[in-house]
Parts: sequence; C-alpha cells; structure tokens
Amino acid sequence: MAYLLSVGKAIPENELSQDTTIEFAKEMFQDSFKDIERLLTVFKNGEIQSRQFAEKLDWYKETHTFEEKNDTYIEKAVQLSVTAINNCLHNERLLCQSINYEEIDAIIFISSTGISTPSIDAKIMNQLSFKETTKRIPIWGLGCAGGAAGLSRAFEYCLAFPESLVLVVSVELCSLTFQHDDLTKSNLIGTSLFADGVACVCVAGASFNWKSTSKLKALPHIQGTRSTFMKDSEDVMGWEIKNNGFYVVFSRDIPTIIRKWLRPQVITFLQEHDLTLDGISHFAAHPGGKKVLEAYQEGLGMSDQHLHISKDILIHHGNMSSVTVMYVIQDYLEKELGREGEYGLIGALGPGFSSELLLVQWESV
Repeated sequence: MAYLLSVGKAIPENELSQDTTIEFAKEMFQDSFKDIERLLTVFKNGEIQSRQFAEKLDWYKETHTFEEKNDTYIEKAVQLSVTAINNCLHNERLLCQSINYEEIDAIIFISSTGISTPSIDAKIMNQLSFKETTKRIPIWGLGCAGGAAGLSRAFEYCLAFPESLVLVVSVELCSLTFQHDDLTKSNLIGTSLFADGVACVCVAGASFNWKSTSKLKALPHIQGTRSTFMKDSEDVMGWEIKNNGFYVVFSRDIPTIIRKWLRPQVITFLQEHDLTLDGISHFAAHPGGKKVLEAYQEGLGMSDQHLHISKDILIHHGNMSSVTVMYVIQDYLEKELGREGEYGLIGALGPGFSSELLLVQWESV
C-alpha cells in the first residue's frame, strides 16, 4: 500500500475571468470564423469562471517562436515546481511536521506542455537540497491522464520500497502552447478550457511513519491501480508537433467514449477488489470539462455529490491537464472529506486513448 500524505500547489499569478478570455478569443478568431459569436458560446456553456496563466494576457496576443515558448515553459516550470514542492512538504493543514528534502527517495515528474533535457526534475534538484541519490523518473506525453498515472507509478515504487517517500510533481502550462495560426474548432474549444497549474503530491510507503506525520483523522491509501489502453485511438486527444510547436488534437467524441468505454473498465477494476460502483463514496475525477463531468455521471451513475469537488476545481481553475486531479485531491485531504473505511476512485483520461484509475480507502491515523 501507499498513502497520499500531502499535496501542495503553485497557482500562476495571472488570473483571467472567462469573460476576459472570451474577448481575447473574439479578437484572435473573429476574422477566421464567420459564425464567431455562435462559437464563442462554448466559453459560457463550459461554466468555467476563472483560470490562471503563466503570462499576462498581452503576451498571448503576440506571436512567439517555438523556442521562445519552450524557454518560457522551462523557466516557469522550474519556478512553480519549487513553490509547489515547498507547499507540499510544509503543508501545515495536512502535516504535523515538515518533511525534509533529504527524506525524499524519488521524484516522478509529469508534463506534456514543454520539452527539456535534462528534464525539469534535474533543474529542480539544482535549486533544492534533495540528496544526490534521489531517483528521477520523468514521464512525458500522458496529457490529462498524467497526474493519475504518476500517482500509480509512485504506488508501485512504494510497493517495491515500502519505507520510501515519493514526490509526484505535475507541471502543465497549457497556455504557452496557444497557436495564432490554428484556425480549427479544436483550438477554439481548447482555448475555452485549458489553463496553467502546478502541483506536487507526497506519497508514503506503508512502512514510513505516516501516522506520526499526518495531521488528519483518516488518510487515503492506494489499494490498486488500473491502466487501460484503447487501440487505434491516437486521433482522440494529443498534440500535432509542427514548426511552431504544439497543435491541439481534441475530438468531440470524448464524452461519448467516456459514457460507453469507461464504464466496463471501472466495473472490471472494482470487481478485482470485490467492489461495485455502489461501494464508491468518493470520485476524485479529472474534470476535463463540463461535458466530461456529465459523461461521468451518465456513464458511471455518479451523483453531483461524487463530483462536486471536481466541478469546483474546473469552475475556478479550468482544465490544467495532468495537474487538475491533484488540485481535486488536495481539496479532498484539506477538507477531510473521507472517513475511515470509505472507498474512493481517482480517475483521469488521456492521449492514447487511455484511462488511469486508482482505488483508495481511507484509514484511521
């Protein structure tokens, strides 16, 4: 087993209301779409109220090279990761005592919105005093599923090394991928949804002294994980990488896939642990958008109560790709929403097309 011990996030400082982003999109796209006013309704219909971005709005109105955008990604990724890690290791709402850098055995770094070699985790280690023998495990390209997948890999690391502490650091600066010359409806929809965020989750192995470290009454421990891949579905979600950088691939079929394809995956997963959907009290779902949350409800029979935290994160932060589910988990922990013995699912979907599921149960501290 492995325990979700602490979470910290770093919220980019440039916050924009959805009304402001509507005006931005209108300015950028009005000469390209004859029915721009009708298309802009996707911004309001998505029910997002505010989002945060790495740069000020005027920066996005200018054209930038792939090099300029990626350099900005590296700079901001390192800066915000350091903040998120410190907020995680010193989270006074979750921890009785701070966790030292030297206690961390592995760092799993997740991202899909920029490129760096050495990877960002190496640059982080040059700024914070982690021990030199800390394992570095960068994972790129899992998109919205990346945060949940990173937690799954941390769980597996802790099964092998039960005394370990693992950090899962997720960085997505989706706004830096914005393309002025992408006149597709996918780009317009992506502009209405995606935002920037950074988060860090500390996962503790079963033999770590998590009880004396946690301030909570009950802590969720991961009981099992399931990764599922849909063959021949590369056109559902992802990037096309061109000379100017990343161009979004975003199929309108995603809600339908969730309703029809995800349900049997979830049922099979739960059956492996002698559970049914009725036994799940909490669903920490990656909120990909309003239609995605509705598809979860229709396909899995989840209630508003199951998804109210995910919906709240979407309203105030938008879709931050892999990071979003970590914001959801932080709310679950800090608001102490789980009680001893209750079961929960952590779930996200990403390019491939693929799903990542984790089964958790709250255990008394």
